[in-house]
Amino acid sequence: MEYIQLRNADLTVSRFCMGGCPMGGYDWGDTKEEDFIDAIHTALDLGVNFFDTADTYGLGQSEKTLSKGLNGNRHDVVIQTKFGVRAQKGQNTVIDNTPVYIQKALEDSLRRLNTDYIDIYVVHYWDQKTPPAVIVEELEKQKQAGKIRYYGLSNARPEVLALYKPFQGQFVTSQHEFSLCCRKWEAEIRQTVDAMDVTPLTWGSLGQGMLSGKYDENSKFSENDRRRREVYTNFHGEKLKHNLRIVEELRKVAASHDKSCSATAVRFILDLFPNGIPIVGIKNAKQLRDITTAQDWHLTWQEMTRLNRVSHADKNVTPTEMPWLKEF
Repeated sequence: MEYIQLRNADLTVSRFCMGGCPMGGYDWGDTKEEDFIDAIHTALDLGVNFFDTADTYGLGQSEKTLSKGLNGNRHDVVIQTKFGVRAQKGQNTVIDNTPVYIQKALEDSLRRLNTDYIDIYVVHYWDQKTPPAVIVEELEKQKQAGKIRYYGLSNARPEVLALYKPFQGQFVTSQHEFSLCCRKWEAEIRQTVDAMDVTPLTWGSLGQGMLSGKYDENSKFSENDRRRREVYTNFHGEKLKHNLRIVEELRKVAASHDKSCSATAVRFILDLFPNGIPIVGIKNAKQLRDITTAQDWHLTWQEMTRLNRVSHADKNVTPTEMPWLKEF
């Protein structure tokens, strides 16, 4: 297992973070809590010590399941959870970063996680109303109270970075959607790392499962699987056709290393962002074991170039346009 120390923090974590969105048990097809718990146990056995969740995943269910799976191992792991999405059954979802809501959300997460502190507390989305200075002031209060150790950003767009800039060095992580299927936020990831001096994390690292290689143009999803909706563009229309071309090339690269498509897609992120960490949503121990085989090897520069070219829908990128790539 590869490990890395997070920027601005006394935390050393695995370069694989187990994502807890499916753990919420909502709209990801048929799931079982015992499978998630088994996956958490497997993660611990394999050296994974970094877990990402959010209060809105399954309206708190993900945090509860994570707590149950960790059992007596709480102090051996780093838990990152998020706040800011105020959701309740039967009501409109609201983004809320006010100090009053931060206080309530934090207490609720602490209770569900059955812990007296959260390692990294993350601004899930900005409400475009509460000044970042006010958010940081409240997070600092909670840090001084010992309820959180550090804090991070999620989905921070360029227009808000200038407002967060005065707090460079205080945030420790920042996460954006990124995968071979979704590279539109790549520039924002690099801008955020430069502006805020943080460790970058990627979510949607397998394109909601597209990069597992399990799906084609004839794949169907059940009524309780969100991917059947066209808003999940990876599985519909021209985007699906483009993604299948990516998977075709990914399968060839994976075969040359005797790895799965999923592990190879995660390795691409690890090698593209040498100081980054992919978050991958996991449903069961089998998926977990497969994904962790992405650790401790490298893609060649030529393979990175091939995957880079096929994954850009808007242009044919040449090696000279990829100064961050190097021979591994």
